[in-house]
Amino acid sequence: MELTKICDGLDFPEGPIAMADGSVILVEIRRQTLSRVQPDGQIDVIAHLGGGPNGAAVGPDGMIYVCNNGGFVWTQKDGITRPIGTPDDYTSGSIQRVDPVTGAFETMYTSCDGQPLRGPNDIVFDTDGGFYFTDLGKSTREYVHHGAFYYAKPDGSHIRRVNAPMITPNGIGLSPDGKTVHVAETRTGRVWSFDLTGPGEIAPLPFDMPGRLLTTLPDYQLLDSLAVQEDGKICVATLMRGGISVVPEDGSDVVFVPVPGDPYITNICFGGSDMRDAWVTASGTGCLYHMRWPTAGLRLNFNG
Repeated sequence: MELTKICDGLDFPEGPIAMADGSVILVEIRRQTLSRVQPDGQIDVIAHLGGGPNGAAVGPDGMIYVCNNGGFVWTQKDGITRPIGTPDDYTSGSIQRVDPVTGAFETMYTSCDGQPLRGPNDIVFDTDGGFYFTDLGKSTREYVHHGAFYYAKPDGSHIRRVNAPMITPNGIGLSPDGKTVHVAETRTGRVWSFDLTGPGEIAPLPFDMPGRLLTTLPDYQLLDSLAVQEDGKICVATLMRGGISVVPEDGSDVVFVPVPGDPYITNICFGGSDMRDAWVTASGTGCLYHMRWPTAGLRLNFNG
């Protein structure tokens, strides 16, 4: 597949959204912004959100919903930028709602049942207009918070913890029929599936398993965000190896698509008239790439 660099100069981009006008809205975590990349590569800042804006998705109201992880400590070496810890001024994570036209934003959630959100990461909307999001947790040299995934309504009226504890849950997506939610864990290199019985409700789990295990990647491969293909296969951004792992719903025969030059390939999103245009964030080097994907991506329930 031919890889085309749309732009560089982004400050740890993640959470890309393919927009109908050909632009891509994404976050720049280190820059603390929600930004728009035009088809010609021009970068326009939509809003300065503070903290650490991470995953993003268009809601039923046309607003952009952002998972804000609260911020990172950063390091740079050999041309690669990466997060390494939690800053001293960190308070909590949050879910923010941003007007993509004006840049005005508000905070929708900072806690659930009295427990603060630690590091919200990735987000996907269902057909009912609610959204699932992961909370990776936060870490220092002394501790790592357990993670979880949640379900919430975009008007700020309802949030619930769907499944916990999890080990650094990151990417999240829905199956084409909307009956299954997939979650990728960063540090374990695992992709889990959970059967849905209703909005924000999963079927009972067996006592000896925290979900339905699709795959565990070998060696030192860490997982980041994900997108789902039209055929149900799960495309998971794969750190350290640097590329996209395509995982069938039965977990067999995982295919790896390399994206050279950056070990921090963090996201993929689909768009275009046939949903075969794929945009990939190379976060360590601050680049956004485009390629034509062999299989159509799943059209999201809401988009701009």
